[in-house]
Amino acid sequence: MAEVVFARTAGMLAADSDGTMFLGDDLIPYLVLALGAALLVGNVAAMARPRPAGDRGEMVRAPLWRAVPLALVGLVASIWALATLVAG
Repeated sequence: MAEVVFARTAGMLAADSDGTMFLGDDLIPYLVLALGAALLVGNVAAMARPRPAGDRGEMVRAPLWRAVPLALVGLVASIWALATLVAG
């Protein structure tokens, strides 16, 4: 009984008035764009503006061996998602 109620509620929340899903067929590219852009911007910001650290007041930068590849993954994901959305 509870499964039916949850399934109906999820269906009502996910579907528009005409029965189409939220954002239609473009949901995955939008999610990839959002995650890729967040990954890119977050890592570039971590490299550009280090956070203050501890008692001595020295600045701590994000390790470049980790931040640069993650920023590149975010860039590739964002470009792929934009190309998919524009072509689609």
